[in-house]
Amino acid sequence: MAGWDAEVAVVGLGAWGASALWQLTARGVEAVGLDRHEPGHPFGSSHGGSRMFRVTCLEHPHLVPLARRSLELWHQLEQAHGQQLFVPAGGLLIGPEDGLIAGGTLRAARVHGIEVETLTPARLRERYPRQAALPADHIGVWEPSAGILRPEESVRAAVGLARAAGARVHTGTRVDAIELVPGGALVRTAQTELRVRQVVVAAGAWLGSLVPGLPVETYRMPITWFRPRPGHEDGFGLADLPVFMREIEGGRVLWGNGAENGHDVKLGLEEHGRVPTPLDPLTDDRAVLPEDWTELGSLLPQKLPGLADVPSKVAVCMYAKTPDGQFVIGRPGGDSRLVVAGGCNAHGFKHATGIGELLADLVQHKLAAIDAGFLSPDRF
Repeated sequence: MAGWDAEVAVVGLGAWGASALWQLTARGVEAVGLDRHEPGHPFGSSHGGSRMFRVTCLEHPHLVPLARRSLELWHQLEQAHGQQLFVPAGGLLIGPEDGLIAGGTLRAARVHGIEVETLTPARLRERYPRQAALPADHIGVWEPSAGILRPEESVRAAVGLARAAGARVHTGTRVDAIELVPGGALVRTAQTELRVRQVVVAAGAWLGSLVPGLPVETYRMPITWFRPRPGHEDGFGLADLPVFMREIEGGRVLWGNGAENGHDVKLGLEEHGRVPTPLDPLTDDRAVLPEDWTELGSLLPQKLPGLADVPSKVAVCMYAKTPDGQFVIGRPGGDSRLVVAGGCNAHGFKHATGIGELLADLVQHKLAAIDAGFLSPDRF
């Protein structure tokens, strides 16, 4: 490869980029990975102690095959790493039978033949008594294939395996610009300039600054952890409070999982229909604000009684959003030098291993096993 530093550079080693680097090096592709931080860092979209995995993807019907393939690859990554990354605890989706959460889950299960169990309102209250103040018409959908993933350890595992397979990894390295040149691309950093045949840009919240013109916007997403009040410690572990999404009044969704692995009960609140708070990843302060948790805390005495209404910990995550809520994965304009991967829309971590495989297929110009045409960056 005279005149070239590598076949491919992967810019951004969060969940998607790390998985792509792992897949590429496992296939013998000469690759270099770059990230402004260390693998598993808390400054982007791939942290938080736990992330929900579910096969019943209600966000788009074509995501179910990707989730199934991702689960197979999560097991492969876990086996190669030698430590648990996926905890098969099951998942609970709650809401009206024809609503967004429970209804969407049932529709995905019917279309794709996914094993689920429908819980009547009475059975739901009996099995999961910590889920309180449930309307009489809200059902539960239990998905046994769901669970939680360890985000930080997963990223470190993928990068570590890529390194072991020969990848050159540059951490603490900010990519300032990417220039497409005849036959390849220049990846410019403060320290050096890399010449590669192809570049995969999986920079998460920073994607738009490196590949202008993509319709991705960055927003802040608070993550909160709560402890039980004294005398109410029982019933808040992962077995009693498995990963869940619960439709509540006002178009909102309460989500989270029980205490596990040294972490307190993790909770979040999605405001469907409300414009999220924008964030500039290059300049904005990610300090915690009172509004990051006060509304959620005010709901807990009614929805999850027994938990303190002030969090034990709060963190701010960033995510990139697209106009249609779907990922952006592919070659803009069919350019053979550039692959982009972004717009996680706060539901992309579970698919990271499958997306890593998809990105490796794109780099190698292989026909992907998963139909990803609906994710094309040219759809806009």
